[in-house]
Amino acid sequence: MSAISASSTPRRRDFRFFERLRVRWAEIDAQHIVFNGHYLTYFDTAVGGYWRALALPYAATMAELGGDLFVRKATLEYLDSARFEELLDVGVRCEQVGNSSMRLHCAVFRGEDCLVHGELVYVFADAASRTPKPVPQGLRDLLTGFEKGESMARVRVGAWAELGADAQHIRQAVFVDEQKIPAEMEWDSADASCLHAVAYNRLGRALATGRLLEHVPGVAKIGRMAVIAALRGSRVGREVLEALMQAGRERGYREVLLHAQLSAEGFYTRAGFQRRGPVFDEAGIAHVEMVRAL
Repeated sequence: MSAISASSTPRRRDFRFFERLRVRWAEIDAQHIVFNGHYLTYFDTAVGGYWRALALPYAATMAELGGDLFVRKATLEYLDSARFEELLDVGVRCEQVGNSSMRLHCAVFRGEDCLVHGELVYVFADAASRTPKPVPQGLRDLLTGFEKGESMARVRVGAWAELGADAQHIRQAVFVDEQKIPAEMEWDSADASCLHAVAYNRLGRALATGRLLEHVPGVAKIGRMAVIAALRGSRVGREVLEALMQAGRERGYREVLLHAQLSAEGFYTRAGFQRRGPVFDEAGIAHVEMVRAL
């Protein structure tokens, strides 16, 4: 990873990841500009997005790695001020991974102009004693791989016998536990015969799932699309959708349809789907049918 000099002004092209924020009324001060302390909150918010970009559900990942990250040092340099309602892009870049520490460079941009930048130094340590521990090699590889432009997730496509345990775990958490869909409505005989897709991060954790089956000759149906809560808004749901559509093309289907929850309509619209027909109720949740050509 090539470092950004601490004395130089960062440029947008120095960053692979950005989190977009809008300045809120509560964040400005008597000078009608963002109060200086809020920029650390902006950095922290963007770091949360950075973990999603790495396809890492933070709490579960740290528990699996046997530690946690604690801030050791934070520095900021103020170049200009942000104002109410302005849209800001907060860049995050991993600059260095040491034995037990990691250094992130963060920068707040308004368009191409850098307003504030600085560094956050974290120490990986035992969660209870806070005794420093070596950064696990898996996490080290993830951080360096992301900054090199590598993919953070992979999608496996296969039968229920192969992927069912992971798909079931995700669907249970999202549909049954979170959305309160009755279990008897969630599980059906189609699972045994249709094609499933599951997205995994580079530590092997299952993140998202969906399935593909024939609706009528020439038309496939995608269903049971679910993403764990911590990774919503990342790309893993789209990657599962793309994998299922590609599987449909390979099987000769000319069109694919799905029943989208209204809250997810925008997600499918951005993937090229169009609404067809009125809103209807399915499992107590408002849905709409959406279609696209393959």
